[in-house]
This record gives sequence, structure tokens and C-alpha cells, in this order.
Amino acid sequence: MGKAFVWPTEALVVAARDGDEASIAALVSGAHPHVRRFAFTLCASDQDAEDAAQEAMIVLFRRIGTLRAATALASWMFRIVRNECLRRTRATLAGLGAAAPVDTTASAEDDVLERLERERVAAAIAALPDDQRRVLVMRDVQGLSGGEVARALGLSVAAMKSRLHRARAAVRARLDGSDA
Repeated sequence: MGKAFVWPTEALVVAARDGDEASIAALVSGAHPHVRRFAFTLCASDQDAEDAAQEAMIVLFRRIGTLRAATALASWMFRIVRNECLRRTRATLAGLGAAAPVDTTASAEDDVLERLERERVAAAIAALPDDQRRVLVMRDVQGLSGGEVARALGLSVAAMKSRLHRARAAVRARLDGSDA
């Protein structure tokens, strides 16, 4: 069993912030497993989670010098991961919208409203529990068959359908509730 990770001391963060390469390496290697685990709870797919965690490590490496308070490291890292997972979900949803025929008579106002609606849907999907989000994204966003989703997640088709139903209902409830 591995040793529990404790967020680094303020002195280590300050040294990293001041450009000490050994301190930066210690921060990146120590934080990566925890950032990665967090990404897997937020992102829609394993690949997105891996990419989001990697992006957070790149940001940490490149921008540690901009961190104002050493005590804010954990929240800063997890905010980067959360934002990257949301960005990836929005990009996937926007990509689906791009495949639709373009209505040249649509106004700028219609474009803004459509973008806002996509963002609402992306936020509702991102708020789902991990197991429901993965099923919903694989089935409804990526367009995989029920059997493919069930196999990929190691579920029975019935379990996959149950999770998909709960996910769709939760997204619908969140969207209906936000209109009120």
C-alpha cells in the first residue's frame, strides 16, 4: 500500500514558485496521481481524464511562478482539472452541433442563445456522477451502441440502460430546474 500524499509544505511551494527545478519536479510528481484521480471523477472519458490531468501538470510546470499563495496550490490544481474537463465536454457537444446544417438566416442573437444552451447542457452533464456521465456521453454524445457502451464499461446491457435512464433524467431535471 502506497504512502498517503500530503500537499507540500509552503516552503516547497515557494521554492517552486521561485523557479527551483527540484521543487517543481517534486510538486509535479507528487500531485499527478491525485490530480489524475480527480480528473477521472469529472471527465466523460478515460482519454479526456488523462488529457485533463496532463494539461494540469503542464500548467503547474509553466505557471507555478504566478501562484500567489502557496496554500492555494491544491485548489488551483483541481480548478484547472475541473475547467479542462468542462472545456472538453463543451468541445465535444459543440462538435456535434457543427455537424448540423447551417441556417444562414439565423441571427447573432440566435447564435448566442444556442451557445448558451450548449453550455447549460454541458454543465448539466458535467454535474452528473461519474458512472452516469460516462454512460450518457458514450451513448448520446459519442453515439456508441448500447452494447458497445456496456462492453466498454464492463456492465450488463440492463445496467447500462438503467444508468443511462438515470443520467438522462438527471440532466432533464437540472435543465428544467434552471429554467425556473
